[in-house]
Amino acid sequence: MLRWIALILILLLIGLQLTLWSGRGSMHEVDALRVAVKKQADENAGLVRRNQSLGADVIDLKHGDQAVEARARTELGLIKPGEVFYQVVEPPAGTATVPAPPATAGTP
Repeated sequence: MLRWIALILILLLIGLQLTLWSGRGSMHEVDALRVAVKKQADENAGLVRRNQSLGADVIDLKHGDQAVEARARTELGLIKPGEVFYQVVEPPAGTATVPAPPATAGTP
């Protein structure tokens, strides 16, 4: 009788171990869920920062003319009457500017 109880308990222990390591809700699945939750929390934190930044921009645009003017200058090219527009064009990256050789006065 005691052997049967011990055998049943051992089989029960083996069954529980199998469930713990490979079944639904196993250790592997729990670890994968923890990683997914951490990744989602990081993404949410980034989105919260972006939303706060956008909210501050909205407040600036609603309550200040300077923010509207700055946006119009950068995005639409606003130039006020009496202002002079200067455009500086940078050479494309990868092209080196070689200075011209000095002109020599003398015989041809």
